[in-house]
Amino acid sequence: MAPPFKPNRVVVIGTGAVGTTTAYTLLLRRRMQELVLIDVNHQKALGEALDMNHGMPFVGGVKLWAGTYEDCREADIIIVTAGASQKPGETRIDLLRKNISIFKDIIQKITKYNHHAILLIATNPVDILAYATLKISGFDRRRVIGSGTVLDSARFRYLIGKHKEIDPRSIHGQIIGEHGDSELPVWSLANIAGTDLGFDEAERQDIFEDTKNAAYEIIDAKGSTSYAIALALDRIVVSILDNEGAVLNVSTLLNNYNGVSDVFLGAPCVVDRSGVREVLDLPLNEEEQALFQKSADKLKSEISKLEL
Repeated sequence: MAPPFKPNRVVVIGTGAVGTTTAYTLLLRRRMQELVLIDVNHQKALGEALDMNHGMPFVGGVKLWAGTYEDCREADIIIVTAGASQKPGETRIDLLRKNISIFKDIIQKITKYNHHAILLIATNPVDILAYATLKISGFDRRRVIGSGTVLDSARFRYLIGKHKEIDPRSIHGQIIGEHGDSELPVWSLANIAGTDLGFDEAERQDIFEDTKNAAYEIIDAKGSTSYAIALALDRIVVSILDNEGAVLNVSTLLNNYNGVSDVFLGAPCVVDRSGVREVLDLPLNEEEQALFQKSADKLKSEISKLEL
């Protein structure tokens, strides 16, 4: 007799701009059979779920509801987007004091019901909160993933492609390190079909500054980022649920990676049903190595101030 079918379930915690846009993206692409929305404001989650459910005749295939933490019990992936959002003029690190206490409560509620899911963290500062999640949850490190520099790398590729008038999907380039001000571009490995990009130093600096400051520009203009991060989270989710083994620059706990240990940073990782299966070594040049270490030191300094 065939074993009973278990539907894939994704839980999104937090129904702000990022959470709702992520849920809607997952729904439109029918990534799972069950989608649960959880928020401290349950009425907000109910309203978002009802609004999306009214579109089911156009989409179908997904059971969606506003739930409670008990619904985490059968979840395969739990995406955490809840927390204070970044305000104009704030850095992601400025959010840490606000969000660490929120996270302690959220992760404890999740682990009351689930010890097998993959925890996908999107709340900023994402690298530090992913590290905190690992410590609070006691999960295997492979199953705690931060969104990392997946979005930063996409912005980087978009801007290179715009400059070159080439589809960004054909650009090979990545941002590593903190999802924040100390992130760094790996110019030494960036290319188009193996060919050099041909940028001078001023062009490189302009592209990187635009990449690094993209979120600030969007927040100043419309109050929050939502669409591109939702697509980045969708990309991570499908790599997990479909066991793709895609290489994505998620944030993971590093162990002697280019000399860096015991901190979450964005780096190229093989992502599959187990979570982060492997972290790929990058042959960084001396300047990149120094910047990567500086990024790690910055976050470890902030982590040392926390009570975890």
